[in-house]
Amino acid sequence: MEVVTMISFVSIISLSVSILFAFLFGLFFNNSKSSTTIAADPLPPGKMGWPLVGESLHFLWAGWKGHPEKFVLDRMAKYSSSVFRTHLVGEKAAVFGCASGNKFLFSNENKLVRVWFPSGIDRIFPSSTRSSSEEEGIKLRRMLHNFLKTEALRRYIGKMDHMAQLHFAEGWENKTQVVVLPLAKDYTFQLACRLFASVEDPQQVDRLSKPFNLLASSLFAIPIDLPGTPFNKGIKASKIVRQELVSIIKQRKIDLADGKASPTQDILSHMLLTSDENGKFMQEFDIADKILGLLIGGRDSASVACTFIVKYLAELPHIYDGVYNEQMDILKSKAPGDSLNWEDLQKMKYSWNVACEVMRLATPVTGTFREAIADFSYKGYSIPKGFKLYWSATATHKNPEIFPEPEKFDPSRFQGAGPAPYTFVPFGGGPRMCPGLEYARFEILVFMHHLVKRFKFEKVIPNDGKFVVDPMPIPAKGLPIHLFPHQN
Repeated sequence: MEVVTMISFVSIISLSVSILFAFLFGLFFNNSKSSTTIAADPLPPGKMGWPLVGESLHFLWAGWKGHPEKFVLDRMAKYSSSVFRTHLVGEKAAVFGCASGNKFLFSNENKLVRVWFPSGIDRIFPSSTRSSSEEEGIKLRRMLHNFLKTEALRRYIGKMDHMAQLHFAEGWENKTQVVVLPLAKDYTFQLACRLFASVEDPQQVDRLSKPFNLLASSLFAIPIDLPGTPFNKGIKASKIVRQELVSIIKQRKIDLADGKASPTQDILSHMLLTSDENGKFMQEFDIADKILGLLIGGRDSASVACTFIVKYLAELPHIYDGVYNEQMDILKSKAPGDSLNWEDLQKMKYSWNVACEVMRLATPVTGTFREAIADFSYKGYSIPKGFKLYWSATATHKNPEIFPEPEKFDPSRFQGAGPAPYTFVPFGGGPRMCPGLEYARFEILVFMHHLVKRFKFEKVIPNDGKFVVDPMPIPAKGLPIHLFPHQN
């Protein structure tokens, strides 16, 4: 216990220094500081915390303890149930933690608010410096719409099914014990590589995967570019991944010209052959950056969801039995060797309710930042232009007034019409709602099908329910489990 306490203390001191650096970094490099005076209405209630670091340590500590919603819900109870003021990572911020706040922010995207990223993102994604982040986001969403809509994704279910079979054959079968989190990341990353860019060769996937892990872990690192820092390693890794992607893009151009690749086979072909309103095509470097962003989005959130699905199925036998029975009914209705299809996934209603309840309790994206692009009022409080706005998904997901007994695992919450609008928001909402929602649903359900039809399982550390949020929730030890194959 003393060792753990000392490590925690050292971590806090280290983080305090890091946040100080981040604050100074922001002071030095931010050219646009906002006005903080608008008429009439007062600022939201709250406190700014300690000098320089604000309440960042309290915010991060809640995540490290596995309860990110606590920071928000405690302050909502103390100051205001709609919005409160604080100071996070060197920025004045207003925090929204209720359904009406979610609705307000989602419906005012690019009107009163816009997405805000940490200052180091432009170093990892250099093309984002050529136009505003919202312009890049709008372009990418237009491009993704046709590819990621349900009708288009149906034709990829068979490929997902085939890749899931390979994944379980190589990573799970003939093993008595596995660690779930890295395996789940392998599954979602391989799937994203295949469906977004038709990258199937294991060696090529491996060349992308190794630096990709460094890159992904650096996205929310303190933006200090010194040798050995996570941020520095992330920049170097992004260059390696980008070079590999540019090589893939160049070869795809050749294959398209020679008729060896299809214009509709994946997002990469679509990007190469789609021009903007001025007839211009994206450069290879920009396409590489966008594919890189898609790989990050396609891997991390879904892998977290898959990992926690395994956790809760291991802990709750009656939930496992419900998923298993549903999946076996589907399997019995198919001829041997048939792949999963659209109709099969539509039958997985209980399994998807279970997945939704998992994402409520262990929300992959616990919240994100926006920035006020104009002065506005909300619920009688003034929000000045330039304020950072944090909306918390976990605050509504764990609110007992919205979800009674919020820590209880209850998939029936999602039966029928399900939760009230803007209360269950693991995929965000409004114009910036995750365009990959259906893609994530498909890959999660395919994962669940192949998991339960092969194994029962139990946690290696039965009473270890601890997970940390950094910045996504992950089991502290990666979730090691014992596997017990079904005897067919």
